[in-house]
Amino acid sequence: MGINTERNIDASLRIGPTDRGMVRLFVVADGKEIPMDFDPEDAREIAEEILASAKTAANGKS
Repeated sequence: MGINTERNIDASLRIGPTDRGMVRLFVVADGKEIPMDFDPEDAREIAEEILASAKTAANGKS
């Protein structure tokens, strides 16, 4: 399965700071919970990648 493989999976994504100074991405899908913690700098890099991908997708490119 690659980035362009479509899947029909219901999932929930929550994002927020933890009490230990990390940024948590918390995914819940099919009864499974996946917590992913990142230090603030890594979280900023992920946010930049998301924004760049959104811009590319909006321009119809991939």
